[in-house]
Amino acid sequence: MAKKFDLSEKRLVHLESVIKKYRQDFYSVGKALKEIRDGRHYQKLSFKSFESYVRVRWDMGRSHAYRLIDAFLVIDNLSPIGEVLPKNEAQARPLTKLDLFSQRRVWGDFLKTGKSLSALNIKKFVSHHLGEQKSGAPFSEIISEDYKKAVNVMLFQISISQSDEWKSTTQKTALYWNKVMKEKILWGNSNG
Repeated sequence: MAKKFDLSEKRLVHLESVIKKYRQDFYSVGKALKEIRDGRHYQKLSFKSFESYVRVRWDMGRSHAYRLIDAFLVIDNLSPIGEVLPKNEAQARPLTKLDLFSQRRVWGDFLKTGKSLSALNIKKFVSHHLGEQKSGAPFSEIISEDYKKAVNVMLFQISISQSDEWKSTTQKTALYWNKVMKEKILWGNSNG
């Protein structure tokens, strides 16, 4: 006689199918894992702990499973405030350090900066907000294109000077390039 599934067993089958089907979708997987953990559905498969369940059933470390759950919670919290959301777990991870209200406020402030949506930029912004940055430098994105161009021109000038053994380079020229680099750095920070 075929065993009848109760509702919670059917729910577990559904949740596991979500994990299998959407393995790359951090939000769906995190949501399913949270429900499995909170509902202790893993016990229906004779696992004594959630950690052993994710390790054996999904070849997933405990910390990764919890990061996915935390990322799901961040997205769930941010969803009502806007259309632009973190696109992966790594982008959501820095926001997990904040309470729910701060997540929304800091995320909105980050979006206002116009910086590209990268895990590194989000991490730096949240760290700056929390006062975790070691240096007093303000949050900034990767080097600007103007700065890169100025560095390349300066390096070209250096290579010319090196090839003639620095005979044509004056102190005035060196100070000029120092001034150009300083202006590019300050300009990049004031307009970023």
